[in-house]
Amino acid sequence: MTGNHQSLVLVLFSVFVAVTLGITTWAGRKRHGSAEEFYTGSRLFSPVENGLAIAGDYMSAASFLGISGLIALFGYDGMLYSVGFLVAWLVVLLLVAELVRNCGRFTLADVLAARMRERPVRIAAGTSSVIVSVLYLVAQMVGAGSLVALLLGGTGGAAQTWTVIGVGALMVVYVSLGGMRATTWIQIVKAVLLLAGTLVLGVLVMVRFGGDFNELLSTAADNSGFGEAFLAPGLEYGGSWTDRLDFISLGLALVLGTAGLPHILSRFYTVPTARAARRSVVWAIGLIGGFYLMTILLGFGAAAIVGSDEVRASNEAGNTAVPLLALDLGGGSDSTGGPVLFAVVAAVAFATILAVVAGVTLSSSASVAHDLYASFRRAGAKQRSEVAVARVAAVGIGVVSIGLSLLSGSLNVAFLVGLAFAVAASANLPVLLFTLFWRRFTTRGAVWSVYGGLIPAVALVVFSPVVSGRPTSMFPGSDFAFFPLENPGLISIPLGFVAGWIGTVTSSEEPDEAKHAETEVRSLTGAGAV
Repeated sequence: MTGNHQSLVLVLFSVFVAVTLGITTWAGRKRHGSAEEFYTGSRLFSPVENGLAIAGDYMSAASFLGISGLIALFGYDGMLYSVGFLVAWLVVLLLVAELVRNCGRFTLADVLAARMRERPVRIAAGTSSVIVSVLYLVAQMVGAGSLVALLLGGTGGAAQTWTVIGVGALMVVYVSLGGMRATTWIQIVKAVLLLAGTLVLGVLVMVRFGGDFNELLSTAADNSGFGEAFLAPGLEYGGSWTDRLDFISLGLALVLGTAGLPHILSRFYTVPTARAARRSVVWAIGLIGGFYLMTILLGFGAAAIVGSDEVRASNEAGNTAVPLLALDLGGGSDSTGGPVLFAVVAAVAFATILAVVAGVTLSSSASVAHDLYASFRRAGAKQRSEVAVARVAAVGIGVVSIGLSLLSGSLNVAFLVGLAFAVAASANLPVLLFTLFWRRFTTRGAVWSVYGGLIPAVALVVFSPVVSGRPTSMFPGSDFAFFPLENPGLISIPLGFVAGWIGTVTSSEEPDEAKHAETEVRSLTGAGAV
């Protein structure tokens, strides 16, 4: 990229930052004294607006750039992420959306506290939510550091460091000043930009091949270096039984993890009714489904037009496949259209990162203030103090995420995202389903379910090849890996369910039949919902 083209990227970045800061300023003029306004935007968003915001919250840079890159490198096996992320929304639609909206108020812990002893379940759920959110934030910000620095032409450590710090500072500003109202509108703007960008690139890919999808796939296979194996399963996950089990483990984490992600669950509280929450999910599924179809098209398009070897040479993980594809579709690096399209893709990627980290930061600060702080504050403390704690928590979480991102710059971003999904599926989903559907579930069962999924998920990763035992590990000079899989979901997700069951059947506490009945009626009918 020439200096002029880098200037264009910077101008587009600056325009988006200026627009989002304008939205934050506008939203900041509204009163944020109440927790309801700060956490949910007073529940005034329509299903269409919330559906767009959910899509904006969910379609991360890992999806836009990472999945397309994996497909460009590994063909059929790379589509696992697209399929897993999309299928996960059926679980959300059928089991979670309406029921959570009816039973809760701001966070996951609200649902549990409806029929359990409040303090222990809030501490457990709040702790789990913060850990999942920080892992998700670190993944996004590590990607921001490497990707945006690369797109700006700076691959050194200083460029990555300042990019991470800049993104972290912006997300703290968005959340602290604008709350849910600003975060939602930033996500809506980002969703529109991302959907429009992927649609334009997808159309250009099909125009290049005359609308013939079979020719696109054949050319992709020819230029991949793997031939027909590129279009068949097993290229990445078919080598050994360990690889196949890792494939299953990752698939479980992706499909089940979405329903336990705190920043996704918090979006159901921004609409006025449970019916609106369900309609929001329907809108989100349509938008997200279209987006993931485009990522498949862009991945195979990058393999066919750019070539898998060139993608791999630019970035070993394939994260630059879409920018390289945009450069070629626009006419190449020597043309005017190529660098312009490249700059637009860079700006959309930057918008994607900012919107996602803002949503995750808001949900994690809500967990700190509404669950952890509320569990220890004095009785009768005003809600205004809780909102103040949430703002301070956003700053603290931002600082922690920036620090961990700088320390984790060499880690694989896909691993961090997969770990966040695995922890959410292991710790949050079991306790949520037990609370909603099991009459005998008790407080001890809820606490054991959270920690019984959370602790094994984190521990198994620590003792996996991701951390030690391989040249690509976090500590390549050490070897204390006894767990052979990179993703713990295959083990830790069942453990979350088993721990909840054992905690319940061994508890001396009698389940509160009246509270369960109240929760059941409230979840199914909405009677008494906030």
